[in-house]
Amino acid sequence: MVARIYRPSRNAMQSGVAKTKSWVLDYEPEHARMVEPLMGYTSSADMRSQIRLTFATKEEAVAYAEKRGIPFRVFEPHEAERKKISYSDNFAFKRMGQWTH
Repeated sequence: MVARIYRPSRNAMQSGVAKTKSWVLDYEPEHARMVEPLMGYTSSADMRSQIRLTFATKEEAVAYAEKRGIPFRVFEPHEAERKKISYSDNFAFKRMGQWTH
């Protein structure tokens, strides 16, 4: 079973970067989830899907996996590109489009 090492991205309801600074090691699912026929709950027989370890750095997570002989894949984070804009740019003479309400 292969482990994933990644830095979690922020969810859609966050504007900040809280809970995205640590690295996470969790296992890829070995079996697909199934729907329990009586109650309709989604369940899995895969116990490793419940394990989620956090580390301060990527190197710590990789060292942990190598020490324990766990095969792993590292996913590098995608950094968001931030554009520097200001409110006064809406009224600049070099603005390409018309400014309207």
